[in-house]
Amino acid sequence: MNNNDKIWKIVLNEIETQISKANFLTLFNKTQLLSLENDVATISAPSTMIIDLLKKRFYDIVKKAVDKNIGENTKIIFIPRISVGKSNFENAPLFRQIEAKQTIGHLPKIRKDYIFQNFAVSGSNQLAYVSTQAVAKKIGSIYNPLFIYGPVGVGKTHLMHAVANFVYNASPEKKVSYLTSEDFTNDVVEAIRTNDTARMKKKFRNLDLLIIDDIQFIAGKERVQEELFHTFNTLIDQGAQIIISSDRPPQEIKKIEKRLSSRFSGGLTVDIEAPDFELRTAILLIKARKHNFDLPIETAKTIAEKILDTRSLEGNLLRLMTELEANSESIDSITNKLMDKDAQGKEGLYHPDDMIKNLCNFYRIKPTQIKSAKRDASLVKVRQVAMYLLRNELGLSFVEIGNLLGGRDHTTIMHGVDKIQDMIDKKIFTDDMEQIRSFSKKPILS
Repeated sequence: MNNNDKIWKIVLNEIETQISKANFLTLFNKTQLLSLENDVATISAPSTMIIDLLKKRFYDIVKKAVDKNIGENTKIIFIPRISVGKSNFENAPLFRQIEAKQTIGHLPKIRKDYIFQNFAVSGSNQLAYVSTQAVAKKIGSIYNPLFIYGPVGVGKTHLMHAVANFVYNASPEKKVSYLTSEDFTNDVVEAIRTNDTARMKKKFRNLDLLIIDDIQFIAGKERVQEELFHTFNTLIDQGAQIIISSDRPPQEIKKIEKRLSSRFSGGLTVDIEAPDFELRTAILLIKARKHNFDLPIETAKTIAEKILDTRSLEGNLLRLMTELEANSESIDSITNKLMDKDAQGKEGLYHPDDMIKNLCNFYRIKPTQIKSAKRDASLVKVRQVAMYLLRNELGLSFVEIGNLLGGRDHTTIMHGVDKIQDMIDKKIFTDDMEQIRSFSKKPILS
């Protein structure tokens, strides 16, 4: 160990006592003091993204530790690490024949547009963004498992899909599985019902990458937790990567076995906070580009100031686009009208997810069930009631409703709304629609 390494180890020991283990492992573990000359400390980090995080969030802590152990007048310079040296190129051919990768079809349940390039990054999600990128590049090698938590609509699912897309594009031969905790539960129940647990074990225990969304819903399900625990251990032992999301950190998930909670916490746990104004503006601009819509930045700012929920942003954008097509008013005029309606509580203020959750509480099912591909008669009915309420109570477009209910086509939504309306008109709707309508707009139930 050279002198610079010894000095930097002392500085890192100082920093480690002041920040969380997750932040230290993610941001500082790969840093290095390259040189210390003329009162200038040159520090390398793995990427410009990590450097940006170090400067914005931890500069004062770094400066304090450097001042204490190196010198108060030391200037700090961060540079990205150069990972490819000259020797790599000295004997390299000008052209190299590369075998073309064979595409094997897109991954099931993974959205193609959920990629890292389409993810808006700010201080509220930078750590999760950096961590998922690192995992995608070296699955099974670092941060295993990776546990991401945060409230609804902050980008957890987007990042997990981005990892799956990255791994698939880089190595289509790798076995990747994305599922919700509801999907995993259903597989366990079906395996027990058919007395075929061996098939299920084969399905999950030969993966290279397992991604489970909304893990909090396995709380209280002992047999599901037991199977997940054994699957978890097998995959980790085999060097497979596991990524998990939740609305809360592992230790706060009630009715979950301690041994499983301990496994969840065994890698890296990162949180994503609610987006700030700048991030909401950026999200709107990205969504507008996806829809080939030229959204002025000032209009994006106006919407971002009023709409705090991430999932409502695209809904308001789609509503704006629809209104622009329907009349000849200016974009500023229409935007102001839409935002005034939000402020008065006529639209947008009551979030669609709240309505869906309360409706599911009324029917004693989970929101993941009506967003799934299952077509059980009872689920289809609740799904269509949701379509009807979202359309008639909140005024959402068919496209918005389709996106909210698992990416369904707008024609399916139109059919569902018409179906419920027809049942109401013919007075054959067996439930009391007024009771359902009232229940669905109560304050959110825990």
